[in-house]
Amino acid sequence: MLNVVAYIRCSTSGQGESGLGLEAQRDYIERAAQANGWNIIGEFIDVVSGKLALEERPEGKKALAICKESDAKLLVAKLDRLSRSVLHIAQLMEQVDFKVATMPQANTFQLHLFAALAQQEREFIAQRTRDALAALQRRADAGDETAIEKINNRTQALKKGRAVADITVANTIRMSKVTRYQTAIEPHLKSCLHDKVKTLQSVADCLNRKGFRTPRGSEFNATAIRRLMLALDLSFAKADKASSIQSRIG
Repeated sequence: MLNVVAYIRCSTSGQGESGLGLEAQRDYIERAAQANGWNIIGEFIDVVSGKLALEERPEGKKALAICKESDAKLLVAKLDRLSRSVLHIAQLMEQVDFKVATMPQANTFQLHLFAALAQQEREFIAQRTRDALAALQRRADAGDETAIEKINNRTQALKKGRAVADITVANTIRMSKVTRYQTAIEPHLKSCLHDKVKTLQSVADCLNRKGFRTPRGSEFNATAIRRLMLALDLSFAKADKASSIQSRIG
């Protein structure tokens, strides 16, 4: 089975040039992995501009390292999640093999060709946009009220869009980290509960002895355990019932 490392990128100005948000990219990646029998051994998320080379991004650098250490391939939802630069794509090809979820069978030559075509298209679009904005600005400078209003509306929309996008991305990443943390610690919490402890502080002491810490790196206390048990829908009564059933089965 082919091991792959999932890499997800969202630009700081919104959901990225392709319009793919974090969850949409993850969905593409997971479906491609399932369809092709690939084993996802890790996931890394960057909220940075595509102008940066992968090795210059905080999580991109980690993803590359894992690929090299584990002899795994890098997997992205779309090619522009890696880079918007043909040069960066070409340099990356010399460092690691990668797969693109939307074209999983593409070879190196095809990926390089797609990157070149995509870059050319983006350059054409960017130039047309600059020309249109320059023309609009000239009309506004000449006193055209409609042009002035459009310029002002665009400026306000860009400011609002950046603020909303930054908050949305930050919340999505935070919740993803919380979910991964809770999933990882759940079996250890259940193990402590099955030891027939009866107080929240006893559970906290159990996890602390095992070397576990809260997401903020602190030792567990009764309050932190209560919140964690509520989040995971666990209780002392459910733990006692599960232990009773297990003992009868055994």
